[in-house]
Amino acid sequence: MSNILSQELPDSSRVWVYQASRFLQENELLEIKKELMAFLSDWNAHGTRLSADARLVYDRFVVLMVDESQAMASGCSIDKSVALVKSWEQRFGLDFFDRMQILYKEGEEIKEQRMHDFWAMRKALLINDETIVFNNLVSNKAEFESSWEVPFKDSWHSKMW
Repeated sequence: MSNILSQELPDSSRVWVYQASRFLQENELLEIKKELMAFLSDWNAHGTRLSADARLVYDRFVVLMVDESQAMASGCSIDKSVALVKSWEQRFGLDFFDRMQILYKEGEEIKEQRMHDFWAMRKALLINDETIVFNNLVSNKAEFESSWEVPFKDSWHSKMW
């Protein structure tokens, strides 16, 4: 899990996690990485360049980070990043905004379930308190690194349960 531009951003950096509806293929990963490099090197808010970086994780997640102590991401700059992600959806036949799909780990394997099926698995004890789930609601780099992959019992999922 390496950064696209290899910038070391502070723990307070703002984070957005985009979860793909399927595993990305090698050619898609290469295109996305190339486009992210170009986008991040020119990403700005009201003419001020943003100190930003990104990660591609598990061939399934795109994580954007901005050091807002340098310059705040504005609505327009965030809209530009969303437009980039939406362009991948159209080109590669993906969905990065499906909040009803839950990803979790079985050992080192990443599995997915629609939310209603996930809850049925929880009820059947196939998803237990120690099952690792992905908390895509993390808001900064420190949270991403410490609380993105968490046991079900420590996740927002458990609060819904």
